[in-house]
Amino acid sequence: MTFQWTAVAAFLYGEIGVILVLCLPFISPLRWQKIFMIPLWSKMAVFWNKMFLTIIVLLIVLFLDAVREVRKYSAVHVNEKAANVNTNAFDHIQMKLFRSQRNLYLSGFSLFLWLVLRRTITLLTQLAKGMASHAALETQVNDATEAAKKYMAENERLQEALSEKGSSKKKESAEATDEKLKKEVEHLKAELQSTSDALHKANNEVTAVKKQSEGLKREYDHLMKEYERLQGSLNEAEDKKDQ
Repeated sequence: MTFQWTAVAAFLYGEIGVILVLCLPFISPLRWQKIFMIPLWSKMAVFWNKMFLTIIVLLIVLFLDAVREVRKYSAVHVNEKAANVNTNAFDHIQMKLFRSQRNLYLSGFSLFLWLVLRRTITLLTQLAKGMASHAALETQVNDATEAAKKYMAENERLQEALSEKGSSKKKESAEATDEKLKKEVEHLKAELQSTSDALHKANNEVTAVKKQSEGLKREYDHLMKEYERLQGSLNEAEDKKDQ
C-alpha cells in the first residue's frame, strides 16, 4: 500500500473512532460544547472551513483516481481472462484489480464519513444551544411566576387594608393603587405567557434536533454494517488470492 492510501486508511480509522466517541450516550451535547469552546479548538475553528474543503477536494481526487484504476484493471482483467494468458500474469492483474477496489472503498468511505462527521458536530452544537436556551427560558419562566405571585399577594393585602378603612379619599387612592397593581399583574401574565410560548418553541426545536441525531445515528449504524460486510468480502477475496 502506497503512502497516500496508507494515509487515507489511517484517516478513515480515525474518522470511525471520532464518530464513535461523539455518539457515546453518557457525554451530553452541553459537555461537547464546553469541549469545543476550549481556546485551542477556538483557534482551530478559524481554519475549520478551509481545512474541511481542502480534505474534501483531496478525497474526491483520490476517489476519482481509484474509480479510474478499477475501470482500467477491470477491462484488462476481462481481456486477459478471455485471452487465456499464463497464470502469473493473470494473478498480477487480479492483484492490481483487488488493490484498486480496496482503494476505492477506502476513499469512498473516508469521503462519506467526513461529511457525516461534519454533520454530527453541527447537530451536537445546535442541540447544545437548544438545551441551553431551554434552561434559560425555564429560569425566566420561574422568575416571572414568582414575581406574579408576589404582586398578587401584595394586591390581596391592599384589598384587605381597603376593606378596613372607610374613608372615601383613602378608598380612591387605594383604588388607583389597586388598578395600577392590576395592570402590573396583567403585564406580568402577558410576559409569562410569551415566555411559556418561547419555552414550548424551544422544546419543539430540541425534539427536532434529537430526532435528526437519532436518524443520523441509525444511518451511521447501517453504514458500519455495510462497511463490515464489504470488509469481509475483501478479506475473503484476499484469502482466495493467497490460496
